[in-house]
Amino acid sequence: MAIEFNDRIRRIPSYPIAGGYSLPDDVALLASNESPDPPLPAVMDVVQRALTGLNRYPDPSYADLRRALSDRYDVPQTRIALGNGSCDILLAAGDALLEPGAELVHAWPSFSVYPHLEAASGARAIRVPLNDRDEHDLDAMLAEITAATRLVIVCNPNNPTSTALPLDQIKQFVEAVPRHVAVILDEAYIEFSTIEDPDASLDLLKGHSNLVLLRTFSKIYGLAGLRVGFALSGSEEFVTAVNQVRQPFYLNIPAQAAAVEALKHQDAVTERVERAIVARVEIEEGLRELGIAVAASQANFCWLHLPETADESEVISGLAERGVIVRSGAALGREGALRVTYGTPAHNRRFLDALRDVL
Repeated sequence: MAIEFNDRIRRIPSYPIAGGYSLPDDVALLASNESPDPPLPAVMDVVQRALTGLNRYPDPSYADLRRALSDRYDVPQTRIALGNGSCDILLAAGDALLEPGAELVHAWPSFSVYPHLEAASGARAIRVPLNDRDEHDLDAMLAEITAATRLVIVCNPNNPTSTALPLDQIKQFVEAVPRHVAVILDEAYIEFSTIEDPDASLDLLKGHSNLVLLRTFSKIYGLAGLRVGFALSGSEEFVTAVNQVRQPFYLNIPAQAAAVEALKHQDAVTERVERAIVARVEIEEGLRELGIAVAASQANFCWLHLPETADESEVISGLAERGVIVRSGAALGREGALRVTYGTPAHNRRFLDALRDVL
């Protein structure tokens, strides 16, 4: 007789895993929105030192990292949540806020983890289609909020479409959402946006206790392998709730040390953003030369629409044969598209050359 599992196991979708991890080192891995830049030498040094204390549990208060984030963003430590990547905080928020009968509103296509919140909690999710510019339709999202809505998620810049909305539109949206509804502004890629200062959204926290800004060390700081995410909240209650539903010691010792050190090097952040913008321009120009429509990227990746005559699966396999791994649009919510991370200059050129060959 087979083991019997609960109903939510059957509901929860599998996260779309990118390929390429077992391939040779010279493959252009452009599928997972990772940074092409390795950790800074100073970050590597503190990680090496932290390894000597692995016989001890991590500090369960995460005091050093909370203090560093509080100093960096001018948010009280009691309103900062930490996690094993931003996904950890997202899933905990779903656990703390959602239940059968409750509702969740988010755009689609958007981050692939959002459907997990619905499935795990038994809540009802309302997926609001993006507009014709691959952006969030905030008015349509507002129209879907009811008395049953507990959580609204806005991914800005949006994953997988790379588009972003200006802060004035976000501000109007947050002000229009009822105060009983939690709003998570998922800003995993905000440092790459050139629309305005990435820290501009922090001012929204002062007047909105239901707002949460979700950020990560995985992208701009190049620490995806250590999994460190954080949330800046308008209230202490959100932090308390997400911590209640999680296991203790969710952030390991090297990860904490690396994140604290990484925050000290904002000059490196600026340099990495500049390189990403150069890559953005080069790839977008190359794609347009091929006659391919591409969304207006404000992230470290692009979202392109393949020609109608192209078969997505054949393009994906053709690129892989040429040593380029990208993410399938079908796996991310829209068939006939590709999500491509900006890599090193050599890998970016390889992608454009390979795509030209395949098409």
